[in-house]
Amino acid sequence: MKNDVMILGIESTCDETSASLLRGGREIVTNVIYSQIEEHKKYHGVVPELASRAHAAKIATVIAEALQDNPIDYVAFASGPGLPGGLMVGRVAAETLANFKNVPILGVNHLEGHIFACNFEGNEVKDRLSFPLIALVVSGGHTELWYVKGYGDYKVLGRTRDDAAGEAFDKVAKLLGLAYPGGPQVSKQALSGKRDAIAFPRPLLPGTWDFSFSGIKTAVSYYLRDHQPVNVADVCASFESAMVETLVTKTLWAAKKYKVKHIAVGGGVAANALLREQMTAQAAAQGIEAHFVERKLSSDNAAMIALAAYKKLEYAEKTGRPVKPNINIDPNRKVQNWGR
Repeated sequence: MKNDVMILGIESTCDETSASLLRGGREIVTNVIYSQIEEHKKYHGVVPELASRAHAAKIATVIAEALQDNPIDYVAFASGPGLPGGLMVGRVAAETLANFKNVPILGVNHLEGHIFACNFEGNEVKDRLSFPLIALVVSGGHTELWYVKGYGDYKVLGRTRDDAAGEAFDKVAKLLGLAYPGGPQVSKQALSGKRDAIAFPRPLLPGTWDFSFSGIKTAVSYYLRDHQPVNVADVCASFESAMVETLVTKTLWAAKKYKVKHIAVGGGVAANALLREQMTAQAAAQGIEAHFVERKLSSDNAAMIALAAYKKLEYAEKTGRPVKPNINIDPNRKVQNWGR
């Protein structure tokens, strides 16, 4: 790969419209993000139709701001998973730009981007990840455990069966009358609460790597119904502890099962302070190093999409095997390789 290869990444899977320019797989030149929080705040969650309209309205401006008249060699876009309307906007924008600039286009998996984002330090790529590792992708729309042998070589171990972790935070915040997005609000309230005040369940689901968070949300709902008035701080602290304990325990179980010494945690919920503290400490006690995405790049952004595309191109060059235009993680959860 050329040291100065320029990749423009586009991200539009949910409620952030983003475009980013990555140079040589090493430097973020620009990373423009338009957040739709204000559009969705009064609904306490993302409304797909509103998200699609906002992407369509903003994507041209966001791309122009990210490009800044720089030449590009590739256009990359997040091809899924995500909201269908947002994915369509991102794909059409990427195809249009690639045709106009006469450059190749590459679709990448959104969740790969969250894992690769753990490599960023500031605006630079440091390749901090060591393989094999267990990756926890935890956000408002996804909660998944992956066994990662290397770039492009994965096995999906488990997914949430219902609510994603971030979604559960948002729903509990709504039950408590807190503002959207709920995760930061719950964590803020939890700082002054007792983490053992309420015994909310820990849905560890022994025998499977899957997650299920709807039960914790329902337990909070029942508690609020049966206990009035409530100490909001105690509810938040107890709920957050139950969520974090579940995430940390299952991730470390997977690390032990697959005998890895590294864990990567990406996605918006990776910004949670208690998760970072507990995962780091408990992993270290078992001789495992936990790598977290930097908070400023934990939410959806196009820099991670551009880096995922770069890694695909780098893989193709090293192996001499052509890269597929897109990767879809096998629904049967088998290892899939970019070159297959």
